[in-house]
Amino acid sequence: MAEGGALADPVDAAGGVGGAGGESAAEWADQDAARPTAHLPLAQLLQITLYWLGISALQGGVGIAVQKRLPGLVPAGETGTYIAIQGLVILWVNILVQPTVGMISDYTSSRWGRRKPYIAIGATLDVLFITGFALSNSYVSLVAFLALLQFSSNFAQGPFQGYVPDLVPEEQVGLASALLGAMQTVGYVVGGAVVTLALLVGGDHPDYTIPTIVVGLIEFATAMGTVRWVREGGRPRARRGRSWLQIARSAWATDILRERSFIFLVLSRLMFFAGVNALLGFWVIFLDRTMALSNEEQGVLYPLTQVVIAIVTAAATIPSARISDRVGRKPVIYVAIAIGGAGLVVMALAPAFWVFLVGAAILAAASGAFLAVDWALMTDIIPRAASGRYMGISNIAPAAAGALAGALVGPVIDIVGGPAQSGSGPRAAYLAAVLFFALAAWFLRRVDPRARERGTGVPYPARS
Repeated sequence: MAEGGALADPVDAAGGVGGAGGESAAEWADQDAARPTAHLPLAQLLQITLYWLGISALQGGVGIAVQKRLPGLVPAGETGTYIAIQGLVILWVNILVQPTVGMISDYTSSRWGRRKPYIAIGATLDVLFITGFALSNSYVSLVAFLALLQFSSNFAQGPFQGYVPDLVPEEQVGLASALLGAMQTVGYVVGGAVVTLALLVGGDHPDYTIPTIVVGLIEFATAMGTVRWVREGGRPRARRGRSWLQIARSAWATDILRERSFIFLVLSRLMFFAGVNALLGFWVIFLDRTMALSNEEQGVLYPLTQVVIAIVTAAATIPSARISDRVGRKPVIYVAIAIGGAGLVVMALAPAFWVFLVGAAILAAASGAFLAVDWALMTDIIPRAASGRYMGISNIAPAAAGALAGALVGPVIDIVGGPAQSGSGPRAAYLAAVLFFALAAWFLRRVDPRARERGTGVPYPARS
């Protein structure tokens, strides 16, 4: 067994797994039996990944709205700290909701299937909560609606995460992962571009209300497309007499700690996404303070930055997925981590906007490669029948990464930049955030990339 990847025998002497609330021996034996084999046409792969466009549009639009609106709601010179506080408040929503609802969806039997009811409910609530966020005029109400929005969004995302393991055969996982990364990138740009229109229309007094609500409607439309077009895959898991509360609690059963490679991969992707979020969560503040852009320049250069990030990220996804099919997932991820750290250094030291843009493009290339391959590796190593649970837990990483990045980057911006809000604050914060990429590589070393052999619940040798 490779370093850090040993999978202990999951069934203990009592026939259970990992303590109270874990999987029974019968359930564990069935973990991987549901591996799909039918080849999917490209149109179906696009349908399966489309909702990521809406999710990322929501995240991208809200991210810019927060960075632009928060300075007017908090004391001067403390914006970074208040962003960090906001991130920590919603962190627990991200951690708890998605894996729990994903686990419940694994057992759900309904006329719509086991995933779609949660996607429909979550997306509907998203529209309500993002409207409240858009209309908020105080820091407290803004953070409260952000927390509610995170709840509803994660309510839908947890079950949605299970679709690729449910439906995509092994030989198409790399392509599906690349399409997922491309959808995330395009969605991020679409959401950011919609909100940035407020700068072009409003001039010195931009109003972000309508644009922010529009990105919520985009997310809702893609969710309904998923409900309408994506077929359900795999049968629900048997409840075996357990209540829904017991099933919800079992999402956090200690048996998951036996999946050491899974745990280390989640930690690695958490650190990688935290490094990326140092850019995504604070690039508007960086350009405002360090580059001192006017509103007119912002209206042009913000969309330009997002378009460049989108093109480079999307361009990197499919080639990276193809390469990983030949050389293995981990080598490609290591390269992505190294490139990501280099891009962050270039941005931190950039003397002008165009150098910053080059750094952002470098980081975007790293992000595209990572998005294409990391998801495929995660799909390789998780138990298939519990994909809602495991993919929900795995998505804690990108969901929590913004809060983790904010906890470091926000205070550094304020401490170094001081009350004068100098441009040295964002520069120092970006340099400090390179640490995230170093930690991502360290955790990745402990991941055994061997895929699970169909139907046995144990790994078989595969490329590293």
